[in-house]
Amino acid sequence: MPKNQDKSKVWARDEIESPCIQVCVVHPEARICTGCFRSIDEITCWSKMDHDERAEIMAALPEREASLKVRRGGRAARLKRP
Repeated sequence: MPKNQDKSKVWARDEIESPCIQVCVVHPEARICTGCFRSIDEITCWSKMDHDERAEIMAALPEREASLKVRRGGRAARLKRP
């Protein structure tokens, strides 16, 4: 390695990092992780996805997060479920 080359750039990769925050709990109805808001399939395939596929998923995450934070009626609503 040339003397003037920054060692920190050797391992730098030009890819979208995983949104994983290590809170891996799958929502029972939405079937997405409540930590990163990806589906199980998206999590499984993440390392094989290209930049565009990852970017598309990352763009969808805020909407998914908002949909999980909607209150569904608490205990009373759970008791009404079949």
